[in-house]
Amino acid sequence: MKRLFLTLCLLACAAPARAQTPSFTPDQRKAIIQIVREALKNDPSILRDAVTALQADNEARDAASTKARLSADKNDLLAKPGDPVAGNPAGDVTIVEFYDPRCPYCRRMLPVIDALLHKDHGVRLVYKDIPVLGAASLTEAKAILAAQKQGGYTKMQAALMSNSAEPSDAMIRQIASSVGLDPAKLAADMNSPAISGRIQQNLALARDLKVDGTPAFIVGDQVIPGAMDEVNLATVIAAARKKS
Repeated sequence: MKRLFLTLCLLACAAPARAQTPSFTPDQRKAIIQIVREALKNDPSILRDAVTALQADNEARDAASTKARLSADKNDLLAKPGDPVAGNPAGDVTIVEFYDPRCPYCRRMLPVIDALLHKDHGVRLVYKDIPVLGAASLTEAKAILAAQKQGGYTKMQAALMSNSAEPSDAMIRQIASSVGLDPAKLAADMNSPAISGRIQQNLALARDLKVDGTPAFIVGDQVIPGAMDEVNLATVIAAARKKS
C-alpha cells in the first residue's frame, strides 16, 4: 500500500498541469516531495514503477486519440469515391496503405502485398498516394493516378516503382506505351486539377492521422508504421478479422 501511495505521489508531482490531477497546497506538495525523496533513497525501483505507469498512461491516451481520429476519418479512409482499390473489392478486411512511389521501403512492400493478395482473397487494399520525398515522387504519383483513368493504376505503379531512374516526361510516356496506355492522355491527365486535388486530400488525411513516414498501414483500429513481411502482415489481418 505504501509503495502504491508513493507511486501515485510521483505521478501527481510529475503532471501538475493535467485537468484531473488533484491540487495540493504548497505545504502539502513540499511534504509529498520530501516523502518521495526519502522513499527513493530506500527503494529506487519506485521511480521505475512511476515511469512505467506514466508510459502506460501516455500509450493509452495515444491509442484512444488514434482510435478517435480513425473513426472520424473512416469514410475518407475506407469509402472515398475514386480511391484505387486492389484485391477483393468486397473483402472482409480492408487495408489502407499510405505510400510514396519513390520510397525504397514502399517498393519492397510491392511483392509482399502482391503475394498476400494472391493467397488471401478476403483482403481489400486501398491505396493512398502521398508523395513526400520531393518532385520526383510527385511526378510518379501523378502518373500512377493518371493511369487509373485508363484502368492501368497497378500497371503504372509496378513499372515506375521497379525503375530507379529519375522520372522524365519521355520515360513516363515510354512506360505508358509499354503497359498499353495512351501516353498523350496520361500526360494530359497528370496535370489535371482532379489529380492534384486527390494528392492534396491524401496528404491532408495523412497529417490528420499523424502518418509521418511511408509506408504506413491502417488495419482496423490500428495505424502501423513501416514495412512488414508477409507473415507479420497476415498476423495483423488475422487479428482484425477476430475483432470484426
